[in-house]
Amino acid sequence: MPRGDGMGPPRNASQRGGRMRGANPGAGPGGDCVCPGCGARAPHAVGVPCNSISCPKCGGAMTRQ
Repeated sequence: MPRGDGMGPPRNASQRGGRMRGANPGAGPGGDCVCPGCGARAPHAVGVPCNSISCPKCGGAMTRQ
């Protein structure tokens, strides 16, 4: 221990710093895109953000669920 405080180096990904902090993965490939306005659902396509898809019913922006 460099300072004798018992901390030492990080042991796993959740103890490390960084942008995603290691233990917070993305939403993954599954799930649906949902319209917050009318509640319409569409399957999520891998690599396409839900907020770039317009709702098939009302034309609003979709969100991920």
